[in-house]
Amino acid sequence: MSEDIPEEKPVQTKKAKTKADKQAEHIERIKRTLIASLLGMLAGVLAYYFGGTPNTSGIQADGFLGFMLMLVFIVLQKHIFMLMRMDTSKLGGKDWFYQGFMTFAFWFMTWTILLTSIPR
Repeated sequence: MSEDIPEEKPVQTKKAKTKADKQAEHIERIKRTLIASLLGMLAGVLAYYFGGTPNTSGIQADGFLGFMLMLVFIVLQKHIFMLMRMDTSKLGGKDWFYQGFMTFAFWFMTWTILLTSIPR
């Protein structure tokens, strides 16, 4: 009686990335982060100037407009990526959350610094 031992298939590994592939992916991530950061700072500046004159405690009359501007710039990122011919199909939910958070963080920091440091 010979026992048939099923042949084990070799474990398939992912395609090994070359150094050039890794560098290209790294540059793509840097570009995406730079876009999110710059859009966040631009949204913060626009939120400050369109939000109205802050009172003595630093509160603007139309602060909700600043929040809406930040959301617009988060949505605008995908269109900028398409204009720059970046492949957005590879980005998952975690990646888009990161992009949105970076825009939010830079918007918040820029707007806060402008509200507390520049007298009108």
